[in-house]
Amino acid sequence: MERMTEKQVAKNTIEKLAIVVVTYRRQQLLATLFESIEKLTVAPWRIIVVDNEHSEATQGMVDDFREAVTAQWGNTIADQSGNESRVVYAPQSDNLGGAGGFSAGVKKAYELGAEWFWVMDDDVAVMPEAIERLAKWTGSHDVIQGSRYDYDGGPFYWQYDFIVPLGIPNPIAPAAFGRPGYRVMDTLCFEGGLFRRNIVEQIGLPDPRFFIYWDDTMYGYRASKVTNPIVVPDVILRRTREIGNWDIAGVRQLNSTSDMNRYHIMRNRGYMARYFMSFGDYRPLMFGFGTLLTAAKEVIRLVMVDREHAKTGLVQIVKGWWDSRKLLHDPDWKPMPPLK
Repeated sequence: MERMTEKQVAKNTIEKLAIVVVTYRRQQLLATLFESIEKLTVAPWRIIVVDNEHSEATQGMVDDFREAVTAQWGNTIADQSGNESRVVYAPQSDNLGGAGGFSAGVKKAYELGAEWFWVMDDDVAVMPEAIERLAKWTGSHDVIQGSRYDYDGGPFYWQYDFIVPLGIPNPIAPAAFGRPGYRVMDTLCFEGGLFRRNIVEQIGLPDPRFFIYWDDTMYGYRASKVTNPIVVPDVILRRTREIGNWDIAGVRQLNSTSDMNRYHIMRNRGYMARYFMSFGDYRPLMFGFGTLLTAAKEVIRLVMVDREHAKTGLVQIVKGWWDSRKLLHDPDWKPMPPLK
């Protein structure tokens, strides 16, 4: 691919945009994501790859990716350490899960001086015009969630409306966008979510204690306390990993998941409740009903999509529910602190 001119790189871009990618033992998917990033029509300021596996294979891929990106776009504005490379490799000594990986990646980008953070897992591919599509919203909004294509190329419905008293996503929130061309949301998804530096300063880093699940939901909830996050119709990426699912009326889907996810879906409701308490939004009876609904959904998922894991899955649902109650009463728990 030909190297782009400075004029082309500058058009419709986002100031000091850091793409934060979290990966763990999925080199084939990561390669697809890297290929899509190379096709972006404008260049990001930094691409930070958080490697939860700390593997030589991933490091080698990042080194090759850095060479390709440098050949295409050249170096970028130096960060606070004087480094001009667009690609930063951030290996972790332990598997921190998605939550810990995004927390580490956002922290690294923040320390380097990023003004915007565009976060994503390794199982997506970005659209070539994604940055330009997001850029038009950055003049008036600080937290932006773009739309996505599913693995099969169809539109992916994301539950952008979070019912706080129950602590569950609204499964019947309208898919259509209103007259402004966007919808205000009180959640976030780290599969393509974009947010500004001032948000990180006010609410702090993503909470690594979640390990996996609900971490991005709660980051969006925290962000909604200082701004109005929005979800927009512009498609910015597509999912690249096929997941078994059950279609519900041809519109919604109930996807397959793992026992590890089932455990954290239930356990992390303890962290969720603590955050609600810190903002005065905790309603014990309604939240308890939401927890019951969440457990029921996971049982339905087991029966309809993951029947072969029914026995072990039920154990993890109960175990996670039990452990959530311990977190609910942990006297040492504190919310993530603001950075300024």
